[in-house]
Amino acid sequence: MQRRYLVRRWKNRVMAGVTFLCTLAVLTPLFLILAFLASTGLSALNWDFFTKLPGAAGEPGGGMANAIVGTLVLITLAGVIGIPIGVLGGTFLSEYPNTRLSHTARFAADVMNGIPSIVMGLFAYVLIVLPMHHFSALSGGVALGIMLIPTVMRTTEEIVRLVPQSVREASLALGIPIWKTTLRVVIPTAAAGIVTGIMVGLARIAGETAPLLFTAFGNRFWNRDILQPIAALPLQIFAYAISPFDDWHRQAWAGALVLVTIVLIVNITARYAAGRQVKLR
Repeated sequence: MQRRYLVRRWKNRVMAGVTFLCTLAVLTPLFLILAFLASTGLSALNWDFFTKLPGAAGEPGGGMANAIVGTLVLITLAGVIGIPIGVLGGTFLSEYPNTRLSHTARFAADVMNGIPSIVMGLFAYVLIVLPMHHFSALSGGVALGIMLIPTVMRTTEEIVRLVPQSVREASLALGIPIWKTTLRVVIPTAAAGIVTGIMVGLARIAGETAPLLFTAFGNRFWNRDILQPIAALPLQIFAYAISPFDDWHRQAWAGALVLVTIVLIVNITARYAAGRQVKLR
């Protein structure tokens, strides 16, 4: 009996060690990327980088202020387009899972999740850029918003499905209509998970470059009109990385560091908000 206990204990320790090594293998690339970006990009980070426009080709200095603001504008436009459709669509899939429309929408969302981002850019190019005859921030926001919809829809469906059925039954027993139960009881109950899914989806589209090449196109100046081309960090990083100038290479690494930091902050904020709401309950 004692021997069997020792064997089980050692098996448990071995499996715990294997699990720890697998976790370490997943985290190591992330830390290596962050360390490399920090070592190569920190030297180019200064006040001018966050406040000034890009400098002339070949001249040192300048910054990516317009690209940082442009990225925030594009994410905002994508959120305005993708979040309402994704949340309401995911709620419908969860509350009415066995209808023909639900099966079709679920299949379409899964297919859209697997479509390359450059195809989304081409779609927005044909839908908006060609009729308008010029690139614009609006077309970039539409491309990113379309990419956001399936992610938000599927995460919302899974989160809303976790709401206990007894919560719905309690609301219906008080004579509250189904649509009002869904909007005022089910969705608020699942709000923490829904917000987490939204933030993760926004973090994913924040670093997309290919769709913006066909839509936003880029801009070296400030842009206050969503119907005109706009700068974005991924576009600026791409342009600087393929340039022959060493100073632009350093700024490209700095831009990559800022972009990764934004993604990390969004993810950490989502996790914190979700955990805090769960604790308050």
